[in-house]
Amino acid sequence: MPTLPFLLTTAQMRRLSPHVPHSHGIARVDDRRVLSGIIYVIRHGLQWRDAPVAYGPHKTLYNRFVRWSRLGVFDRIFAALAAESGPPERLMIDSTHLKAHRTAASLLKKGLLPVASAEPGAA
Repeated sequence: MPTLPFLLTTAQMRRLSPHVPHSHGIARVDDRRVLSGIIYVIRHGLQWRDAPVAYGPHKTLYNRFVRWSRLGVFDRIFAALAAESGPPERLMIDSTHLKAHRTAASLLKKGLLPVASAEPGAA
């Protein structure tokens, strides 16, 4: 089995462990290894089944990600980490844009959308 470095250090895992749900008497795969696998898959844009075997079975990574997402575990982790750092020095604005489908322009010609630039009362 190939060895990949954990993406989370022990100190980082200690900070995250209060937000991770406890196992209820059932031994489970190492949380540090699974979280590292989840981060690896997301960071590299992989499908779950393409996750390196060193992080455990891909089904475990997927199930843990889905379960913890539904429980709000990642929301709590992000909120706690953001609260520790205080207000940011710099804010960024995302300039993401959406591309309209080529048929969207013909909707105005067919009269299916109101003309936004028309003056009030003119028709």
